Amino acid sequence: MARDFTKEDSNKVLVQASFDRWKSGTGGPFELLAPDAEWTIVGSSPLAKTYHSRQEFIDAVIEPFNARMSKPLVPTVRGIYADGDMVVILFDAEATVRDGKPYRNTYTWYFEMKDTKVVKAIAFFDNRDFDEFWNRVSPKS
Repeated sequence: MARDFTKEDSNKVLVQASFDRWKSGTGGPFELLAPDAEWTIVGSSPLAKTYHSRQEFIDAVIEPFNARMSKPLVPTVRGIYADGDMVVILFDAEATVRDGKPYRNTYTWYFEMKDTKVVKAIAFFDNRDFDEFWNRVSPKS
């Protein structure tokens, strides 16, 4: 017997497609953020806090992150899980930093979805590895 396509299924498909675009270099999950989305980085990193809009997060974290890379971050999804409005993504990511060294980290992101958009995100990753590379390499201007 066929199962009905649920909200969880729909949200998982949306998020998986955004990660597929990210991996191929044609887009990514940040496109799913609502303009007033909150993004929280958990941990002890200087960047760990809650950002109160998509633009604030992109300006403070994503643009400076990408400006430190010579080859962009590429995700490898280990799993995408959904329960109600929440989608959880476990993934590894790898890039080449401007100084030629690799950057690798494992992330877990929690996306609270509403009407096909992410309204809240919570991000967990190894702050020590992140901070080390962030402080070692200045962004390309």
